[in-house]
Order: sequence, then C-alpha cells, then structure tokens
Amino acid sequence: MTTVINFTKANLESLPIPSSGRVEYQDGKTPGLKIRVTANNIKTFCVLKRVKGGTPLRTTLGRFPEMSIEQARRQAAVILAEIAEGGNPAEVKRALKAELTFAELFNLYLARHAKVHKKTADGDEQQFRLHLEGPIGKKKLSAITPKVAATIHAKITSDGYLTTANRVIALLSGVFNRAIEWGITEINPCTRIRHNKEVSRDRFLQADEFPRFFAALDTEPNPIIRDYIWLSLFTGARKANVVSMQWSEISLAEGVWRIPMTKNGTPQNIPLPKPAITLLKKRRKALAETESFVLPGKGVTGHLVEPKKAWKKLIERANITNLRIHDLRRTMGSWQAKTGASLLVIGKSLNHKSVQTTANYSRLDMDPVRESMNTATDAMLKAGGVTMAKKRIPKVPKTKVVKAVKKKIALA
Repeated sequence: MTTVINFTKANLESLPIPSSGRVEYQDGKTPGLKIRVTANNIKTFCVLKRVKGGTPLRTTLGRFPEMSIEQARRQAAVILAEIAEGGNPAEVKRALKAELTFAELFNLYLARHAKVHKKTADGDEQQFRLHLEGPIGKKKLSAITPKVAATIHAKITSDGYLTTANRVIALLSGVFNRAIEWGITEINPCTRIRHNKEVSRDRFLQADEFPRFFAALDTEPNPIIRDYIWLSLFTGARKANVVSMQWSEISLAEGVWRIPMTKNGTPQNIPLPKPAITLLKKRRKALAETESFVLPGKGVTGHLVEPKKAWKKLIERANITNLRIHDLRRTMGSWQAKTGASLLVIGKSLNHKSVQTTANYSRLDMDPVRESMNTATDAMLKAGGVTMAKKRIPKVPKTKVVKAVKKKIALA
C-alpha cells in the first residue's frame, strides 16, 4: 500500500532512502500524483491513473527538486483531466514540454501587441527587465501560479515601491490576457491580487536641498548619467523621453525639443532653458556626428537606460532621502508654481492632458497657501481690534537657486 503524505518541500527532502529498489508516496492533495524514491536518493514525480478497461497508466513528470511541488501538481491536474476525458497523456506531456517560458511569451507580446498598439512598449520592456525577467523569465507558463505573481507584487511593495508593484502586476496580467486571447494559456495568475492603495506623491527638491544635490551631481563620474539628470531637471520631461532623446528632435537654434510621441499619445514641444542649450551644445561637440542619441548606451536600445544604481548613490552622497528620478519632473512643475506660473503654463510645459493633473503641482508648495492664510488671519485680527506682533514667513529667494544652477552648469 502506498503511503499518503502531504507533499511539502520539507517532507520530500526528509523522505527516508530505501536500502534497495524504490519506494513510492502518494500526495495527499492531488490524487494520482506520486513521488518515487530510489536507493540513490533520486526523487521523481509521476502520475498513476487507471484508464477505462482497468489498465494503470503511469506518466513520469520530472525530478524533485528541479521540478517544484506546485509544478508537479499543475501538470498532474492537466494530465489527469485529459485521461478522464479519454485523451492520451503522452501527448499532453509533450505539449507541456513544448510550453512557452514567460520570456518567450513576453517577446511575443512585444511583437504582436505592445509595439503595435501601445505607446509605452519601451516602458513595458524595461519593467520586464527590472522586475520580471529574473524571477519568472525562464519559468514555464504553467509554473507561474497566483502565489508566484503575489510574491513578485509583495517583494516590490516591501522595497517601498507601491505604485511600481501595481504597474508590474498590471503588465503581467496584460501579458497573460493576451496569451489567453491567443489560445496559448487559459489562466491569468494575477486576477485575485489586491493592488496597493496609491497615494498621490508630492515629493520634489526643496530649496535647502539644491546645494547638496548639485554638489553631489557635480561628482558623478559618468558624464552621460550626469547630463541625463541635468536634462531631466531642466526639461521636466518623462524618463522614457529623456533617455531616448535624439538629435533629430532638437533644434538648438530655436531652443526647442520636439518629442514626436509622449506617454499620453500626443507630440510635445519643450522650450529648452538656456542651461539645457549650453549642455546640449557641449554634448553635440563631444559625440560623433553619426551618433543619433543624445545619451547613447551600449545596450540593445542604443541609448541610456534608467540608471537606478547611480541615482541611489547620488542621493546618498547628497544626504537626501525619499527622492526618485521622476521627482525631477515634479520639481520643475512645483518650482513653476512656487514662482507664480499659472496652471495653464505648467500644464503646457509638462504636457498634461487634464487641469486636475496640473493642479497637483500647484498644491505641492505651501508658501502661497501660508502667505494667503497669514493675510486672512491678519485681516480677522484687525477686524476684531486685536494687535499681535507679526511674524512673516520669509520667502525663498529666487536668485539663490538660479545662481546655484548657473554656477554648476559650467559642466565639464
């Protein structure tokens, strides 16, 4: 009689080794799924099922631990269902062996869907490289269970990137939805994952942080990364557009960067500030005439990819916390609001589609709100005949930041 045990990693690793021959154990969770243990301590998953006519049919699945328990259970369920319907388990097994890996499916998704229908195909590819290729790129689709998907989401969340975790799972779910549509698979492992609650981020560089930030940026050893950060700050453009900036899009004579297509599906003309023009002229002289990208890279894209490690080191040198690369875009909008720009002007410069999106930038800085409340308080006290010593909140001198930028923009 076959011993029934609960297949867990600990239980399977501790199974006794027979002195000769082999012994077999039945999984308590999946009827028909067994594991054989030989005298050489080789453990092999198999499925044993009686077909019509009473003949027992055994199908070998794979060895433990190379094949996980979850993989064995999933394959066993498929084979047992096929046998129940009168199918040939050998054919099912061959189909399982020919099953796509997630990396293969993702490449198919890029070619057939993302690059044809999405403006953010490059962003999808970057998310895959950063968050999906490592943990599941080589896994067969049947091995990517809800638990695996939930673990990816939880890991990114625990690292402090709640919004990124949601975006990665949304991408993973979208890839599986296309696979279901194309008849490649039948299950989406992301359907029950609860997304993180997203809070509108309000972080941008403050006046007292600029000197430390500029000093740390001045010591960045990689000139391409350094110029990328300067251009991100000066233009307020999205990361994907800055890293892929091309010389054909730039008119130094007119001082305009014409982005042919942005995230929201529209082109954008960005007026380049004088420091940005100075930087770009120096880059043009330093690069070969045949170089098409402003920030070239050695990877498959031909241009720089987001330098996360360099950014982390930069803000550590500057002793600045909780600042992300995308916050440079928010910094531009926030300082425009701080210095009196209208919502219309800010929205135009950042290529926002909605006034509400732009309004988020105007609410980030408290100085205008504080000044308004001080004025109202003074008026109320005056109306009530109360006299108090006024304590004015000093404004941040505009010239302080401007001089700091001009000083640092003499870039090597």
